[in-house]
Amino acid sequence: MITGGKSYVSSPPAFSNDSKKLLICTGSSVSIFSTSTALQVNELEGHTDLVTSVIVVPASSKLLNYCWTSSFDGTIRYWDFSVSELIKTITTALPIHSMVIPSLLSMSYESDEKPHDIFAYVSVDGSQGKEKLPIVNESEEKEKLPNVDGSQRKEKLPLCGEIKKCNLTKARMVGSVTLAETLKPEFVASSPAGRYIGIRDKRKLRIWEVPTKDSDRVFHKKIRLHHTKNITAFAFHPTERIVAAGDATGRILIWRGFGNKAFSIRNKTANGDFMDIDDERAGVRGDDDADSCTTWHWHSAEVKVLFFSSDGEYLFSGGKEGVLMVWQLDTGKRKFLPRIGSSLLFYTSSGDPSISTISCADNRIHILKMPSMEILKSISGIKLPPSVPGLLKDSCTSFAINQTSGIAAIRTDNYCIQFYSLLDDREISEVQVCERNHQPVDQVTVIVSLVALSPDGCVMCTSETRLPEDGIGGLVSLKFWVCGSESTNFSLSTIVYEPHREAGISGIAFHPTLPMAVSSSYGGDFKVWVSNNVNKLNDQALASTGWTCHAVGSYKKKPMTATAFSADGSVLAVAAETVITIWDPKKNVLVAVIGESLEPISKVAFIGKSDYLVSASGGSKPQLSVWSMSKMCMSWSYKLHTEAITSTMGNSYFSVLGLIPKSSNESTLHDGDGVILLFNVEDPVPVTTWFVSKARGGGLEFIHLNPRSIKDDASDSTPTPELLAYVNNDHEFVLFSPHGEQLDEHGISLRENHVLPEETRRVGYESVYGELAEFKTMENSTSPASVLPPGRPWETIFSGSSHNLPPLTKLCSVFLEALLEKRTTDVE
Repeated sequence: MITGGKSYVSSPPAFSNDSKKLLICTGSSVSIFSTSTALQVNELEGHTDLVTSVIVVPASSKLLNYCWTSSFDGTIRYWDFSVSELIKTITTALPIHSMVIPSLLSMSYESDEKPHDIFAYVSVDGSQGKEKLPIVNESEEKEKLPNVDGSQRKEKLPLCGEIKKCNLTKARMVGSVTLAETLKPEFVASSPAGRYIGIRDKRKLRIWEVPTKDSDRVFHKKIRLHHTKNITAFAFHPTERIVAAGDATGRILIWRGFGNKAFSIRNKTANGDFMDIDDERAGVRGDDDADSCTTWHWHSAEVKVLFFSSDGEYLFSGGKEGVLMVWQLDTGKRKFLPRIGSSLLFYTSSGDPSISTISCADNRIHILKMPSMEILKSISGIKLPPSVPGLLKDSCTSFAINQTSGIAAIRTDNYCIQFYSLLDDREISEVQVCERNHQPVDQVTVIVSLVALSPDGCVMCTSETRLPEDGIGGLVSLKFWVCGSESTNFSLSTIVYEPHREAGISGIAFHPTLPMAVSSSYGGDFKVWVSNNVNKLNDQALASTGWTCHAVGSYKKKPMTATAFSADGSVLAVAAETVITIWDPKKNVLVAVIGESLEPISKVAFIGKSDYLVSASGGSKPQLSVWSMSKMCMSWSYKLHTEAITSTMGNSYFSVLGLIPKSSNESTLHDGDGVILLFNVEDPVPVTTWFVSKARGGGLEFIHLNPRSIKDDASDSTPTPELLAYVNNDHEFVLFSPHGEQLDEHGISLRENHVLPEETRRVGYESVYGELAEFKTMENSTSPASVLPPGRPWETIFSGSSHNLPPLTKLCSVFLEALLEKRTTDVE
């Protein structure tokens, strides 16, 4: 079984101490990527639920490649990530949403003193077994009184989120300490020096000072900073008492000198009452403990990213606009990195000041070169489907999968088609279907509704719909894209505006062997498209290849809702609302009409090389039907709402993805809303059944493995198996053998990590100008260079034109080191 498609941006990533690796929370595991190649090199597996935090232990003489992780499974784990070894597990029995370990940031590893216990502060979900909280005081009692209009006030909601303390050294929770309770688990953050921790709680910040010598029963001093809008992000200054917060309207507030009174006077807390802003403390509300509060405003939507630079001179901010802003803290001047293409979620710095990352909502992490903010590499996961208006949801296909390569073409929300390898779980390329910049607005104006791939993967067809504004300006476009057989860089070949007049396109199907495609329309017709130039040059399709309309067909002006070719391409099936029409695609002649369903048919597919056809209809009376083409009648049927149908190439097996009705008793017995059924076309009893989750909007496809997926030691007589790929509506996928065979039995190699050799660090001249050129002396040469001792090429670096020589300040130290001879001595 091969799984993939997990989110890379569910939690902030973490750099290794040498900044060569990036640890990313990926589902129930931690994926380790190389920052130089953006390829995965290792993985930490052991958690059973979503990993929510990864914290790398700072470097010391003894600890180099160790990290702590937390998860929804209620455990905290300690790893040696250089060898993927689990060292320690701590059970909390509560789902952990966030974790910080401030003592790691302030600990001195080289000290001779006895090491103190290490404490973690975790944000957990304490809702298990909780009921509605009783009303215990007078202020809460008022909430039971009726409103002025006579309606009953809402009861106080239970506080599900808790900030708790865990002793990592002794592997136990500190049960007597609960720092805060909130309506839901909140993200907990720590200052860079580990002196403060804090959470956002609606319109206020709650901050605690971490004691220098932490213990189980230590007193935690706290303050609150208030705002008039909901706070969405915050960050601590690395050296000073400065905290920045972003709100839901795009404003950034900077409190300076917070906690001077609360942290110096024990047990002193704010009473929570508001008063007019004090003129002596500009911008500070009520009796908040801060010297001043400054407001900046550039973002048009909520601020999601806030982070101070390591020297504290700059503040990074970002949000829905897809722009990374850099503010100079003293002056408020700013510069920015535009056109990132997606909303920003997290900013992560490394020990190397020249490298940082930005995590985006499109499941992509960009590695930045600082301070120029140039994008060096990108780690791209599978992207989520775009939002589609309710009226068009049933007419959109989220992705198409090539059966021979296992590459999926996926619609994304930035008007692109992402090509993603399911076997390797990584992005291959991306094609911009519609040239539109990322805009931080919720209104959708253009939808890439359909995508289809030819069997050889060299041609792609897309359909896009431009929604009308006030009933004016709607447009449907059909585009053909071509590429070489060994390439995924598609180029636009043909654009057809309104191919079926003003009607939308319901389906696209490619001929299995010929350069031919069929598009069906809700307007009552289908069209056959052929390539007018099929010549190839060096196995690359010509970019000038165009597609023209070869034929048009219709049946009683009924909407054409689905289409499919037979395995040999000799038969074309087009669903005409409630019946299936059979055509000769070359002559465009209607051969037969079969079936009569109660609801419009949404899917049709031929079953391999057999003479059977399967159809699926939705609506209030859904039905899955199998038709015999030789007898022109129904063979058997099921009452099932079908999301996807796929069949094998050679035999008579096919699989369907169905939805389990909410009223069904089966839904209470299995944790899932869908079912995958494997059928032999001649038998209505399923061969195998799998229950799955997130099935609505998902898909299925059989994948025939190519030779590079097979181990070298596999026997030639061993048949290459077919894998079944299931992709849910979040684009998480699983590949497995539908017949229950182990993949290793067939010589299938699961995806391997890209383990890279250790990079040798360049010093001296090479660190500035690269490697020295190879010097070769001529045997008969009488030039001064020929009499130089061999193996000392550095003596020639001062030869040449002066404008080509590096500055003396760069080479002086290297030159002096080269003059010194190194000796090795044995120490007795």
